[in-house]
This record gives sequence, structure tokens and C-alpha cells, in this order.
Amino acid sequence: MRQLLPARFFTLTVFAFAALACSRALPYEARAQTFQTSAPTAILVDADSHAVLFEKNADELTAPASMAKTMTVEVVFNEIKNGRLSFDSTFTISENAWRKGGGGSGGSSMFAQVNSTIRLEDLLRGLIIQSGNDAAIAIAEGVAGTEENFAKLMNERARQIGLTKSTFRNATGYGHPEQKVTVRDLAKLAIHIIETYPDLYKIFGEREFTWNKIRQQNRNPLLAMDIGADGLKTGNIEESGYGLIGSAVQNGQRLVVVVNGFKTAKDRANESRKLLDWGFRAFETQQLFAAGQVVGEAQVFGGSKRSLPLVSRKPIRVLVPRGDGERVTARIIYTGPLKAPIQKGAEVARLQVNRGEMQALEMPLYANEDIQEGSLSQRALDGLLEFSTGWVRRAFTSVIERI
Repeated sequence: MRQLLPARFFTLTVFAFAALACSRALPYEARAQTFQTSAPTAILVDADSHAVLFEKNADELTAPASMAKTMTVEVVFNEIKNGRLSFDSTFTISENAWRKGGGGSGGSSMFAQVNSTIRLEDLLRGLIIQSGNDAAIAIAEGVAGTEENFAKLMNERARQIGLTKSTFRNATGYGHPEQKVTVRDLAKLAIHIIETYPDLYKIFGEREFTWNKIRQQNRNPLLAMDIGADGLKTGNIEESGYGLIGSAVQNGQRLVVVVNGFKTAKDRANESRKLLDWGFRAFETQQLFAAGQVVGEAQVFGGSKRSLPLVSRKPIRVLVPRGDGERVTARIIYTGPLKAPIQKGAEVARLQVNRGEMQALEMPLYANEDIQEGSLSQRALDGLLEFSTGWVRRAFTSVIERI
């Protein structure tokens, strides 16, 4: 045990043999929440640590409305990042895109002319700033041939980036019985976009865009508030109510808020701001380890060394309520002993940090050095130890699963 701050202690427990059931990422849960919101579903996340500060029905499946366009944007940003598209790529506004998403469709529109050819840079602004359904459909058709095929790409990318429960059926967010998301997944999506495409993300913060001589304001109400907001997307259809994915930065800290199910746009804006204000005000950051600092060790089987130092690539910080005296504890979780050879930089474990009874953070840990395969005698000795202590590990695993 080492003292972290007066009246707050940090305990690091290293588990040499961790249960498989405990090696997976666990959902964060804010058990001791003091904030109250009228939002039917909501989540507030610290973007740097990915720690959840508040959640309410965060895993409930709901219709995303135009917030689904955020997934459409991610697919396009990924294509740009990988060189398959550029801002200068051009797309045609088909009759289908014009009829389903144009000015006469009754939904949000870029007001692009049928059969016109538009650069991707402009279509992205029409999609993000104006929430244009015509822009979304034109992009989907241009990338994948049909909107249905593009939705398959959306789902593939969603799984790749860790969205485990959400399903997309179109690029616009139009109502579909199978198109459902959770606010937790939308928060993950927002943080992924912010971290992976920092330059492209800036489009979300632009306040207005003019196309076809029609100027439209960004539909995100947070941008007009003096709270450091710079994204991301709103949504509203009958099935979903009013929803919002928002992000703001204050004093170097970024928070992401996602809400859905409000009856009015005013309630959506007010409650989103209240959540952000509370998050910035009620928490403070405590650093546990610097980037690259050795966090602990893992046991190694059949290697030139029997232990491996573990590090994090990012600073390990936990957010704690101001004035809170809860104990902060951490445990290194891995399936072991690790088998040599092991390459430096390989992800081999995870660090789980708890604040009191609440899981506040889980981060990957990496090998801090190469460990070569050991000599024949070393491997033989390790094999004997493994055989003789296997029953100990099985008993230990049983205890871990009940923690």
C-alpha cells in the first residue's frame, strides 16, 4: 500500500493467475451517482480515461435517429484515412437520394440538386452540419453501391471499434425496426472519432454551411453555449424522441455526453448542458501512473526470465468526486503465467481500477521488454512447477470470479 493523497490510499494487487472471465473489459458503472436527470437514457464519459461519470439506462436499445449519421461519418473518415477516398472524391446525387433525402422529403436536407456531382468535402459538411439525408444517401451509394450495402459496412466498422450492441440499417437514421443503438455505444463511437480523426473531427464544430445558396446553422445546440462544445450530432424522429451526442473541453479535460428520448428539443439542450456542467465541476483527476511507468509484473512460463514488467502507453488517471475519501484500488488482470517468447510492446494484461466499489477504469498493459524462450532446463523446471501448482491456480481462479 502506498499513500496517494492525504485521506486517500491506493492499493495495487497483482494477480499472478487471473481468471479468463475477469480478463475481458467490464462495463463501467456509476453506483454512487448524485446527479439526477429527466433523460430516459443518458451517459457522461471522460474522453481521456474513458471513465463513466454518470449513466442512466445506458445499455437500453433505442432508435438513433440522425445520430446514426455519426456512424456514417466514421465509415467515410476511415476510408479517407486509408487513402481510398479524399476530399476531392466526387459523388452524384441520384434520384433516390434526392427523393428520399432532398428538400421535398420532409426531413433534414442539404438541398442538393438531383443528378448534380458534389465533392466529398462538401457532402461531409452537408451531412454533419446540415444533417442532410440526401448527402448521407449519396455517400452510401457512392461508397457501397446501395444504402443497404453501406449499412453492412457500418455494422462491420461498429464491431471493429467496439460497439457491441448497436445495429445500423441505413445511413440516414430514418426509422427502421432493426436499427437500434445504446447511448454507451454512441459515446464509444464519439470518443473513437475524436481520438482517431482529430483533423477531420473539426468539421463537427463548424457553426454553419451554405449549399445551393441555402445557409443552415449547425443543429447542435451546445455549440451556441459558452461551454467549450465542439461536436457532435443531434437526432429526432418519432420513435426516438430528441437525442444528442455532445462533447466539450474545459481546462484540457474533454467530456462526452449522450442523451436520447426527450420530448422537446429544449429539454434535450438543457439536460445535456447540465450533465456537462456537473461533470466538469464535480470531479477531479488523480494520476496513478505516468505513461511508460512500470505498473507491476506478470509471471512468465518457459522464458529466460520469470517475470515481466508491465506498463501503460498512456498516463493512468482516475476521476474522483471532489472531497471524496474513497479508497482507490487497482488489480492487474491477465491469463497466466504468460508463455515465452514475449515481444516488447505486446498487450498482455489489463489494469482494473476501482474507486470504492465502483469500477472506474480499465486499461491495457503492455510488455516492457522482450523475453526470449528459456533454456531446456528452465522450461523443464517451469513445466514441473506448472504441473504441481495447477490446482492452486484453479482454486485461486474460483476466488477471483466471486470478487
